[in-house]
Amino acid sequence: MNDLNMIKALATSGMRAQATRLRHVSENIANVDTPGYHRKVVSFRTMAESGTVATGPVQLDRRPLSEIYDPGHPLADASGHYDGSNVDLMVEIADAREAQRSYEANLKLFDQARQMKSGLLDLLRR
Repeated sequence: MNDLNMIKALATSGMRAQATRLRHVSENIANVDTPGYHRKVVSFRTMAESGTVATGPVQLDRRPLSEIYDPGHPLADASGHYDGSNVDLMVEIADAREAQRSYEANLKLFDQARQMKSGLLDLLRR
């Protein structure tokens, strides 16, 4: 029974981590056109004692910002350029799909462990 609880804890930590990742991907998508915005990247780490997964510190993508030419923009310099964001919409959409599928996989694992535990308790009651 303890192993099934451990499986549920592992699946729950995976769902939490993917939800955090999806939240930051959503922020990146929302700020794709924000001047000077750096893409946020979430890292994962395994907790040594329990084996569960957790998110590490959020880091900013170090890739250079895109340079946009728009002489009428209030942030434009003398040459008519200003710094855009370094968010690539296609990368963010792919990351969102990957996070969603990982979340769903963890949810199925959690549900399977819950069903197995319920079935085991039914057998023990007989």
